Amino acid sequence: MRCPNHLEPLLDAYLLDWVNLLLRWAHVIVAIAWIGSSFYFVFLDNSLTKPVDPVLKDKGVDGELWAVHGGGFYHPQKYLVAPKVMPEHLHWFYWESYSTWLTGFALFTVLYLFNAGTFLVDKSVYDWSATAAIAASLGFLVVCWLVYDIICRAFGQKKNGDLIVGLGVLAFVVFASWLACQLFAGRAAFLLVGAMLATSMSANVFFWIIPGQRTVVAQLKAGQAVDPVHGWRAKQRSVHNTYFTLPVLVAMLSNHYGWLYTGAHNWVVLVLLMLAGALIRHSFVVRHKALVQGKRVPWEHAGVGTAVLIGLAIWLAPPPPSAADRLAAAQPVTFTAVKAVIDQRCSLCHNAQLASKNVALHTPELIKQHAQMVYQQAAVLKLMPLNNATQITDAERTLIKRWYESGAPIH
Repeated sequence: MRCPNHLEPLLDAYLLDWVNLLLRWAHVIVAIAWIGSSFYFVFLDNSLTKPVDPVLKDKGVDGELWAVHGGGFYHPQKYLVAPKVMPEHLHWFYWESYSTWLTGFALFTVLYLFNAGTFLVDKSVYDWSATAAIAASLGFLVVCWLVYDIICRAFGQKKNGDLIVGLGVLAFVVFASWLACQLFAGRAAFLLVGAMLATSMSANVFFWIIPGQRTVVAQLKAGQAVDPVHGWRAKQRSVHNTYFTLPVLVAMLSNHYGWLYTGAHNWVVLVLLMLAGALIRHSFVVRHKALVQGKRVPWEHAGVGTAVLIGLAIWLAPPPPSAADRLAAAQPVTFTAVKAVIDQRCSLCHNAQLASKNVALHTPELIKQHAQMVYQQAAVLKLMPLNNATQITDAERTLIKRWYESGAPIH
């Protein structure tokens, strides 16, 4: 039996929400697997000690680690450049990366590309067509990888190459963050910058790490001498990936907090958040080396990253209320005033005909029923209206906040 025409949009939205949920769930699961293995292998590489056992040395073991976990003892060993004989069973780590990118891109397509006019485009930021915004967003993913790869190829093997590559990538990410925030809705810009870094991470695995390892395996099987450059390149890109992880995560998560991306200098906020993540990650990387070498753990990098976050919190904190604000706050909030705001700013997408996210706000009873959600989305997180399409003001958000905190009365 066919649904009535007015129910079809609701059914489509409901099914889309299920796709959104399942893709997001899958994306988080495989991302945990990928980032977890990345963290583990960076820890392992930086925690290995030179073997003492002559048998291990004769086998070609360059580093070993004894660990205890889950009621058992583990003894991982690392060969440089490779074992003398190829083992029968060899595990490859790459599907974690590919699955993370594929589910992430699918989620980006469902949420942003299919609704580009709503989610990518904010005409108060840049007035262009949805088609152009889609093309530009895909261009960000491709260009980021190309620029990053060129920087690595050009400077990665030079003296102080790691420092030069790091500064080059930082400069490009700052520029890309600024440009994204000039072209796209703030929420989309934050997500897109995270997505372009994540794309480069997965491209590192696809174009460099796995092909290099396959070349080493092929050389071993053919009885040829193993070229160490493949291991060096794979190691270089793996280290880059581990530094990208926390910036990517904070960029992905921060787009859920409207007060981060709605300001005039939102690109600075994004850059500082990612910089803090990279500094904190660096602190943990060098910590592993320091512990093995018996040196002082250099926590100052994490300290600087934490200071950046504290500085951001202070900078973005709402200003103290003025005398006029205090006077207004002393006045009781009437439901009539709140409903007028909701009717003007919210009911366009939340009404009897179009109950976006199954939320309708066209009657006092429905407003009361969804009061907490309205408070959270409009007053606390400042996520709604999406891209502030209806131009709700800070004073109106404050009005909703005061109404809800006074008990959300409707009489």
